[in-house]
Amino acid sequence: MKLSLAGISDKAYQEKGYILPTFDIQAMRDETAKAPTWIHFGAGNILRAFPCVLLQRLLESGDAKSGMVVVESYDEEIIDKAFAPYDNLCLAVSLKSDGTVDKRVVASVAEALGYTRDLARVQEVFTAPCLQMVSMTITEKGYSVTDAAGAPLGYCASDFKSMDAPISIMAILARLLYLRFGSGAHPIAMVSMDNCSHNGTILQNSILAIAKAWFECGIVKQDFIDYLTDPSKVSFTWSMIDKITPRPAQEVIDLLQEDGFEGAEVVVTAKNTYVSGIVNAEECEYLAIENHFPNGRPPLEKVGVIFGDRETVDKIEKMKVCTCLNPLHTCLAVFGCLLGHTKISEEMKDETLLRFICQIGYVEGMPVVVDPKIMSATKFIDEVVQKRLPNPFVPDTPQRIACDTSKKISVRFGETLKAYIASGKTDLSFLTFIPLMCAGYARYLTGIGDDGNAFELSPDPNLAVLTQLFTGYSLGSPVNTESLRTFFTNADIFVIDLYAHGLSQKLVDMFTEMSTGVGAIRATIDKYLEMV
Repeated sequence: MKLSLAGISDKAYQEKGYILPTFDIQAMRDETAKAPTWIHFGAGNILRAFPCVLLQRLLESGDAKSGMVVVESYDEEIIDKAFAPYDNLCLAVSLKSDGTVDKRVVASVAEALGYTRDLARVQEVFTAPCLQMVSMTITEKGYSVTDAAGAPLGYCASDFKSMDAPISIMAILARLLYLRFGSGAHPIAMVSMDNCSHNGTILQNSILAIAKAWFECGIVKQDFIDYLTDPSKVSFTWSMIDKITPRPAQEVIDLLQEDGFEGAEVVVTAKNTYVSGIVNAEECEYLAIENHFPNGRPPLEKVGVIFGDRETVDKIEKMKVCTCLNPLHTCLAVFGCLLGHTKISEEMKDETLLRFICQIGYVEGMPVVVDPKIMSATKFIDEVVQKRLPNPFVPDTPQRIACDTSKKISVRFGETLKAYIASGKTDLSFLTFIPLMCAGYARYLTGIGDDGNAFELSPDPNLAVLTQLFTGYSLGSPVNTESLRTFFTNADIFVIDLYAHGLSQKLVDMFTEMSTGVGAIRATIDKYLEMV
């Protein structure tokens, strides 16, 4: 079973339950060559597992005629290893929480280009008047071109002085936008699909930083800056994307090879990118996009994409990050490390931890959830608890999720506490499980697990400062209440001073209870669960 245009005619594909494209692939490619509508930068797994599948469904229903043009600028070897050998086809495997899989051959990529070697074609597509949408999945780092003071970062300093040989993807996009401006100032939507809050504004600020530097150098004129800042010409839409797309799992590769499928092998590029003819991803997926497309867009609402104004997209993001997913993830991470777990999905079989996160999410988080109206917060958290976190195919570990926890607490728990205070509930002593999570984080920073043994703390920029507070800690010894005061009153971590809002005694008591001896952490959680 070869993954190629000729190979997918093998009847074994259908016999083994693979879902095949039902549209005319060559007709789609011919149409894209003449009239491209969608170009995407960043040829990674999330693209092939999500946006490409969405476009495939539109092609199959007849709601789209043109396919996607994919461009890779950072690691062009991805095109050679993951696209060209398979005629730009991909096998997208959907990993279901019940342990079954769906296998779909995705054929919506019409062209896969390396930015440097295929520059002429990239420019031709980008400047086409019919192009509607420039999307990207380039990771959060891809947007970073200046430091906190606004000075250019060293790796791309030359991008601020010339557009001739751009290094950063931001300079590449700024240059291409300049070419589009010069070829008729055609309108376009710039759509970041990276998982960072207010991603469209981050993209706009980075591109403008470079464009304004070019203006100051005399490379471009004010009319180009005007084009970039005219929302009727260039939009920088916000989006919220959510679909876990890990590297191909060995059990999935084994399953496909048993079928006789060829192309599942993982290859590593010289830049250390892991690529394959397959992608695997969780079944659940969410994409919300600000509905601001000056040159039109594909009807993606027909395949489940949510469109709304900027405020709606922001509310969906806050719902996920502050209540329905990320706080539960962080709780499982912190207590998973303390209790010796190594897989998030295994933690969901631990009745104590399952009940704990349900109290945090449903009971203490949902009363002040940011409600986007257009999407049900209850349905979202139900899917998180019932399908997403228990999914055995998603190889997330508490140790990985626990990275940078000191930077995450403020958004994942502090915003909920702030919402209660804003509603008039300034004394937060009525809460139990969010305080228990905060006390658990202090207990985590001692580096001593519930079995009494030391464990390795996950990387965190504030680790050295925070662990100093717990120097000399040992199970069964009196706790250092001054250190706890310093920790729990730190508004940089918790957004608020927890002691100033009625939680001082509760936090000290919880930390003390979890420090009495081996097994005390689980016993403490169970004690508070029994009181519910």
